[in-house]
Amino acid sequence: MQKWKITFVDDHGETVNEVFECDERPDNECAAKLIKSRLLPVAAELDLNDLEGRTADASVKELKSQNSIEILGITAI
Repeated sequence: MQKWKITFVDDHGETVNEVFECDERPDNECAAKLIKSRLLPVAAELDLNDLEGRTADASVKELKSQNSIEILGITAI
Protein backbone atom coordinates (compact mmCIF):
# COMPACT_ATOMS: atom_id res chain seq x y z
CA MET A 1 0.00 0.00 0.00
CA GLN A 2 1.08 3.54 -0.74
CA LYS A 3 1.56 6.03 2.10
CA TRP A 4 -0.04 9.45 1.78
CA LYS A 5 0.59 12.57 3.82
CA ILE A 6 -2.56 14.57 4.39
CA THR A 7 -1.95 18.13 5.50
CA PHE A 8 -4.77 19.98 7.23
CA VAL A 9 -5.53 22.81 9.62
CA ASP A 10 -6.88 21.44 12.89
CA ASP A 11 -9.46 22.97 15.22
CA HIS A 12 -6.73 25.02 16.95
CA GLY A 13 -5.57 26.63 13.70
CA GLU A 14 -2.35 24.61 13.58
CA THR A 15 -1.12 22.88 10.43
CA VAL A 16 -0.93 19.10 10.97
CA ASN A 17 0.48 16.30 8.82
CA GLU A 18 -0.93 12.79 9.23
CA VAL A 19 0.19 9.72 7.28
CA PHE A 20 -2.36 7.20 5.99
CA GLU A 21 -2.04 4.07 3.85
CA CYS A 22 -4.27 3.73 0.79
CA ASP A 23 -4.00 1.85 -2.50
CA GLU A 24 -4.73 4.99 -4.53
CA ARG A 25 -4.44 8.71 -3.87
CA PRO A 26 -7.40 9.63 -1.65
CA ASP A 27 -9.65 12.43 -2.82
CA ASN A 28 -10.74 15.11 -0.35
CA GLU A 29 -13.86 13.17 0.67
CA CYS A 30 -11.86 10.03 1.43
CA ALA A 31 -9.20 12.11 3.23
CA ALA A 32 -11.90 13.72 5.37
CA LYS A 33 -13.19 10.29 6.37
CA LEU A 34 -9.65 9.12 7.21
CA ILE A 35 -9.04 12.19 9.36
CA LYS A 36 -12.37 11.76 11.12
CA SER A 37 -11.66 8.10 11.85
CA ARG A 38 -8.31 8.97 13.45
CA LEU A 39 -9.09 12.23 15.25
CA LEU A 40 -12.82 11.91 15.88
CA PRO A 41 -13.58 8.17 16.07
CA VAL A 42 -17.01 8.63 17.62
CA ALA A 43 -18.07 11.23 15.04
CA ALA A 44 -16.76 8.99 12.26
CA GLU A 45 -19.33 6.38 13.24
CA LEU A 46 -22.26 8.79 12.89
CA ASP A 47 -24.53 8.29 9.92
CA LEU A 48 -24.41 11.12 7.39
CA ASN A 49 -27.43 9.87 5.44
CA ASP A 50 -28.85 13.36 5.62
CA LEU A 51 -25.88 14.73 3.69
CA GLU A 52 -24.47 11.86 1.66
CA GLY A 53 -25.96 11.60 -1.77
CA ARG A 54 -27.47 15.06 -1.59
CA THR A 55 -24.33 17.13 -1.46
CA ALA A 56 -20.89 16.65 -2.92
CA ASP A 57 -18.08 16.11 -0.39
CA ALA A 58 -20.42 15.76 2.60
CA SER A 59 -17.62 14.67 4.95
CA VAL A 60 -15.36 17.53 3.86
CA LYS A 61 -18.10 20.09 4.54
CA GLU A 62 -19.10 18.48 7.83
CA LEU A 63 -15.48 18.32 9.02
CA LYS A 64 -15.00 22.01 8.28
CA SER A 65 -18.32 23.32 9.61
CA GLN A 66 -18.57 21.12 12.71
CA ASN A 67 -14.91 20.68 13.66
CA SER A 68 -13.09 23.60 11.97
CA ILE A 69 -10.74 21.18 10.19
CA GLU A 70 -9.77 22.04 6.60
CA ILE A 71 -7.74 19.83 4.28
CA LEU A 72 -4.85 21.67 2.63
CA GLY A 73 -3.16 18.94 0.59
CA ILE A 74 -2.53 15.29 -0.10
CA THR A 75 0.94 14.12 -1.17
CA ALA A 76 2.57 10.76 -1.71
CA ILE A 77 5.40 9.69 0.58
